[in-house]
Amino acid sequence: MLELSRAGAPIDSYGVGTSLTTSSDAPALDCAYKLQEYAGTVRRKRSEGKATWPGRKQVWRWYDERGKFARDLVSLADERYEGEPLVRSVMRGGRRIHDHLDLTANRAHAKDQLARLPQSLARLETYDYPVEIGVPLRELAATLDQRSG
Repeated sequence: MLELSRAGAPIDSYGVGTSLTTSSDAPALDCAYKLQEYAGTVRRKRSEGKATWPGRKQVWRWYDERGKFARDLVSLADERYEGEPLVRSVMRGGRRIHDHLDLTANRAHAKDQLARLPQSLARLETYDYPVEIGVPLRELAATLDQRSG
């Protein structure tokens, strides 16, 4: 894709279609589910290169003076920060808990979020965006690691 863009191809968006991601003779979804909490008890995968952060989490976002994304913080779900919380519940007990946005509202939201991307994140190249892991989340992971040591 990057090569096409650099060559000046008239492309203004990219997408992934079913025919690109699914084999017609072996249709299967290749994904991994990593349990982070079960029956109120936090869990953590510790495999080298695949370790996860335990428990329920929230992601907080801060913006710069122009309203562009500046940094994110991953915290435990019950922590509170000044930034904007990004993780929101949409279902509870198998039922939707909010009215869904119509297509026009979803498009407007997506357009707004794209406009807030710093220039470095709007390219198809390697980027650097600061994402921090909160201290209480790090401490919880360390506690779990010591217990299963």
